[in-house]
Amino acid sequence: MTSQGGSRQSKYQRIADALRAAIQSGEYGPGDRLPGENDLMATYDVARMTARQALGVLQNEGLAEARKGAGVFVRTFKPLRRRGIQRLAQEQWGSGRSIWSADTEDRELVVDQIEVREEGADSRIADALDIPEGSRVWARSRRFVLDAKPVLFATSHLPSDVVADSAITQVDTGPGGTYARLAELGHKPVHFREEIRSRMPSAEEAERLSLSMGTPVIQIVRTAFTEGRRAVEVNEMTLDSASYVLEYDFDA
Repeated sequence: MTSQGGSRQSKYQRIADALRAAIQSGEYGPGDRLPGENDLMATYDVARMTARQALGVLQNEGLAEARKGAGVFVRTFKPLRRRGIQRLAQEQWGSGRSIWSADTEDRELVVDQIEVREEGADSRIADALDIPEGSRVWARSRRFVLDAKPVLFATSHLPSDVVADSAITQVDTGPGGTYARLAELGHKPVHFREEIRSRMPSAEEAERLSLSMGTPVIQIVRTAFTEGRRAVEVNEMTLDSASYVLEYDFDA
């Protein structure tokens, strides 16, 4: 039964493999239109659903994107290489540069949907910050759009007793961002912990990140600690998995 199931699936997978190889070899370049359902049906002598599934595989992998009424095209977006260690170095934010500049190089980055508010910490945030549930925290939510493609949205929570009346409670935190301001307040981050997992997105997340159907998200939860090991920020980030390569470069 297993082999029969594999045979039933193999047709669309073989077509997807052939198209993927053609993309990787350069036969189809960024922005090129891939063969449509009718073309694949004729070439491979398969049903429309099989052709549709094959194209769907490439869309789910982030290699192709559908354009309404025009077909399926090779994706032009270059994956973002997130340098997980270099981006958090003090020499980055301590010199007034955004930690994002370690990732984006010269590409156009827009931060939108910015919301800054004070609220009570729920049990999850309270546990991460090691404070009583309901304690006041400042939340900073924002979405990051790279080359006109939404790639990530994030919400940071910081204890109110640490950041009250500072630029961290404003939309624009100034050069170097939140970590530079924390250092000025006497709470310089010296240690970070990131937890990473992959999952399927909620409907709201899929909409905010303009995700193709079937595309998972990467969830990264980063906690920043001071010299005294106090947690001063927990940042929950949701990434479009098709837009990212996670890179960790460190000495043995």
